[in-house]
Amino acid sequence: MNTNTQTIQGILSIAALICLLIGFFNLFSPEINDLLYNKLFYVLIGASFFFQAPTLTNKNFLYPMYAAAAICVIGAFLPHDSKFSGLKTIGLFAGVILSIFSRPRQVRK
Repeated sequence: MNTNTQTIQGILSIAALICLLIGFFNLFSPEINDLLYNKLFYVLIGASFFFQAPTLTNKNFLYPMYAAAAICVIGAFLPHDSKFSGLKTIGLFAGVILSIFSRPRQVRK
């Protein structure tokens, strides 16, 4: 894995976790919390998935990971009352599952 890509992905993931925590604990006004918790979090996670996709060991998961990234980002900008607002969560779970199943297998001695 390229060190720059790994660094960027790490920074994006940490920033996403910070947004999640700030929104969860309601540290700011409701508008700012909503922006951080329901929009910026998913955009950052989508960006992290985008940078992770080329580094996956199973190349069959490359385009599904890009799709999960796009679904996270697109879902973040859909209105809360839309029947498609749950797309962002589907993208999040899909990206996490893809990253788990694409990890290299450890050989036991």
